[in-house]
Amino acid sequence: MRKVRRKHLGLAAMAAFVGALAFLAAGCGGDGDSSASTELEGLGTSIEEIQSMARDEGEVNLVIWAGYADKSWADDFTSQTGCNVVTKDGASSDDMVDLMATGAYDGVSASGDATLRLIARGDVAPVNFDLTPNYADVFEGLKDQSYNTVDGVGYGVPHGRGPNLLVFRNDILPADTNTWAPIWDGSQAGKLSIYDNPIFIADAAVYLKATQPDLGIENPYELDEDQFTAAVDLLKQQRPDVGQYWDGATYARQVTDFKSGETTVGTTWPYQTNLMAAEKPPVSVTSLKPAEGTTGWSDTWMISSKAAHPNCTYLWMNYIISPEANAKVAEYFGEAPSNSKACDMTTDPDHCETYHATDEAWWEDVYYWDTPQPDCGDDRGEACKSYEDWRAAWTEIKG
Repeated sequence: MRKVRRKHLGLAAMAAFVGALAFLAAGCGGDGDSSASTELEGLGTSIEEIQSMARDEGEVNLVIWAGYADKSWADDFTSQTGCNVVTKDGASSDDMVDLMATGAYDGVSASGDATLRLIARGDVAPVNFDLTPNYADVFEGLKDQSYNTVDGVGYGVPHGRGPNLLVFRNDILPADTNTWAPIWDGSQAGKLSIYDNPIFIADAAVYLKATQPDLGIENPYELDEDQFTAAVDLLKQQRPDVGQYWDGATYARQVTDFKSGETTVGTTWPYQTNLMAAEKPPVSVTSLKPAEGTTGWSDTWMISSKAAHPNCTYLWMNYIISPEANAKVAEYFGEAPSNSKACDMTTDPDHCETYHATDEAWWEDVYYWDTPQPDCGDDRGEACKSYEDWRAAWTEIKG
């Protein structure tokens, strides 16, 4: 979700990224201790103390993706805890990183292309999972992920997960289309609707991983010079065919443009396809995860290291992944819930089957957004491109 080049994020030397993460993890706990001390000023030491102190705090200020704190469940939280929910929509991951750097917010629903940056900058604190008991029921496939865990220390609770899908109007492509090729082969001149963010370079890498195995791509976020150049070249080739770039602030436009026929094929989230189905008359589209696999997202609720309302924030993190609230969130946004018990509480009894919540095998070729770093994570060493490289390339791609 993003695009506009914002103020410098403070990671001037991404080559120091891994070292910065290790330093922070060492200072906050480690050696696999998932209940590391948060050292948050004013945070209670027990759930009962947190509940009592939260009523004195009276509010929690959150940076969120639009819709992640809908009034209906935010009001329930307030009635239970005495904490009023104040939100600020983030337009992009870059925007969220910048907002959290101000220290004015207690927490954030961060995607994987923001989480490690927030950790490295010291803007978020480790989470003591003993104080978020609903974490025990989170699907194992969402725990201890590379985008929110450093040296065994967890920095947040999983919100849910979803894939980035191929979407096409049913009057444009055959119903049995099951490949990303139409967004890359030049067949949809001026009609493509493409996600607007540097992290979309990973989508090109996923396609190249399947179609050009000689490049040796294993992880689409760990790209060396040759792999990165191939992905960027593919995106430059695609650029003239793009009729619309959309992001977390403009996703509704995708629905409008698909309905009018201005765009007909592209990338989407389940949320937009649900909106298309709700149009009157519905927009006739198909959305799916193609055979090559796809990128995806598993957003993380994180607490600011400078949280003015740490007790309300802890209660929010525990509440939003409770079975009841998580079921509402998952159905509203069109995603798989993070809490395994939420599947018994969705209005649609087939929701978790539809969104593959319990099918870990389905997610094996969904590459959750992560933060590109120079360290390739293998014997190539620090030969991979950093997030700053990705962002510079995206600016060049778009022109």
